[in-house]
Amino acid sequence: MKNKFLVITTMILTIVSMIALPIDTKAKTVAQFEAEIEKYTKELETRKAKIATNEAEIKEIKNKIATTEANIKKAEEEIETLQAEIEECEKEIEKKSEESKNIIAYYQISNGENAYLEYAFGAEDITDMIYRISIVEQLTEYNDNVIKELDALIKKNQQKQKELEEKKEELSRLKKELEDEQSRIALDISQIKAGMPSIEDQLRTAKSQLSYAKSLGCGTNEDLNSCIYRVNQSSGGGGGASVPSTNGFYRPMEYGYVTQGYSGCIEYITWKGVCSGHIGMDLSSSNKSIPIYPIADGIVTDVYHDPAGAKVVRVKHNYNGRYIYSTYAHLRSFSVSEGQYVTHNTQLGLMGSTGNSTGPHLHLEITSCNWRKKDGGCSWRGYAESSTMNPRNYVNFPSSWSNR
Repeated sequence: MKNKFLVITTMILTIVSMIALPIDTKAKTVAQFEAEIEKYTKELETRKAKIATNEAEIKEIKNKIATTEANIKKAEEEIETLQAEIEECEKEIEKKSEESKNIIAYYQISNGENAYLEYAFGAEDITDMIYRISIVEQLTEYNDNVIKELDALIKKNQQKQKELEEKKEELSRLKKELEDEQSRIALDISQIKAGMPSIEDQLRTAKSQLSYAKSLGCGTNEDLNSCIYRVNQSSGGGGGASVPSTNGFYRPMEYGYVTQGYSGCIEYITWKGVCSGHIGMDLSSSNKSIPIYPIADGIVTDVYHDPAGAKVVRVKHNYNGRYIYSTYAHLRSFSVSEGQYVTHNTQLGLMGSTGNSTGPHLHLEITSCNWRKKDGGCSWRGYAESSTMNPRNYVNFPSSWSNR
């Protein structure tokens, strides 16, 4: 019975330890850094070639836009000329309309009798009558011609104006299409250049980390974090500043609530240099400038602004014989500096909304490496794609809380 109890107890402790311990995500090895440097070098060449192609396309589009704008200007000048012609025609139309009215008024039907007939039959003899009928026919024909000319002028003006307006609309549409295409290509270029960080930075970091790993004597297949920890332990901190051990974790603010959970990197989008998904947790509070604290004791490794302008602090912790890092982003202000020892009660800064943020909150990440430092153990892609861990594996986050 006693043996059975021990077996059950051992099984329970094993299961609990499996649930409680976070996922052991390893840093890069020397061999992996070498492969990564080769990959980033090729990717950088591909991006530069794509940017060159896009910039050539933009140059061609700009030339087309300039030509189109010149054609639009020409069309506008033609419209101005036509408008002047139309105004002259309108004067002529008005003149002929008045003339026609006068003819009709002079020869209109009045007093119930036709003035044409009165004029024709008022002749003194047959010769005078023929003459008068001829005059009536000529006046009638002239009046008909005036009406026809008026109608032709009006139709001609309407057709000209319609054609020029259509031409102007077509040119404006073409210009809009060219501008949209230019904007699309420019956005493509900015997205290629706006990898977070740039491929150049990732390549430079990978080379620095490789050089550092080799200087420590790390094995080809030994991950950098394990190597650094081993060197630190064997040399009494010779591989870098000694990091205080931590056994427990605290919430980073006195009271607050969860606004977005952790999903991890669902897919790494190479050409953008970012992950789809959420590699941390978002937390907020009714106090929009509440103090932010470390989740555990450690050393501040990074105090910086990211490419979007967010204020960021990163802290290194010694936990269960490995180094992990906690990152605090979108801070309103900084209260610490790099290299500073901090406890879980040291204020890092105030919650804010700096950088790419829709409102005051804290973006908290927990990772197994730090891409920004040569002893960080990974590149940006490795950091984003495989080193992040769900903060709930370390810190108890209910939907809301009122103490740390």
